Amino acid sequence: MALEVFISYSHRDKDLRGELEKHLASLKRQQLITSWYDGDIIPGTEWQQEIIQHLNSAQIILLLVSADFMDSDFCYSIEMEQAIARHDADRARVMPILLRPTDWKGAPFEKLQALPSGATPVTDWPDRDKAFLNVVQGIRAAIDDLVKKKKTANPQPAHR
Repeated sequence: MALEVFISYSHRDKDLRGELEKHLASLKRQQLITSWYDGDIIPGTEWQQEIIQHLNSAQIILLLVSADFMDSDFCYSIEMEQAIARHDADRARVMPILLRPTDWKGAPFEKLQALPSGATPVTDWPDRDKAFLNVVQGIRAAIDDLVKKKKTANPQPAHR
């Protein structure tokens, strides 16, 4: 069964979020993940309730970090804080993805391993496709780890 991925981002980073979505296509086609972001909200529904519902059901939460993300009260104070609470309760895996350079020292997600490798923001890589590939490889490793932990926690009974 596919893991649900929630994407938290500033709308000012919508182009970079869209690029990430393209790079997640392989994981989606293999039915390892489904992804959700606020652009999937159906017109006429209560947007904040819809966001909270998906945030609370996702097994993986991606925080797309930039100065705009850090400046957004909704991203930082609602989505990120709820995500960290779920992570701390071992109910979700939160992964900060550094899109653009910004000061994130002291942020609640500072304790988490960030992507891409070396905590180098996507926009600082000479080749953005390689940066997003690195991000997707990190997400794939997290998926493998979550699946392995789930199997260990719920071993299948032996068949005779």
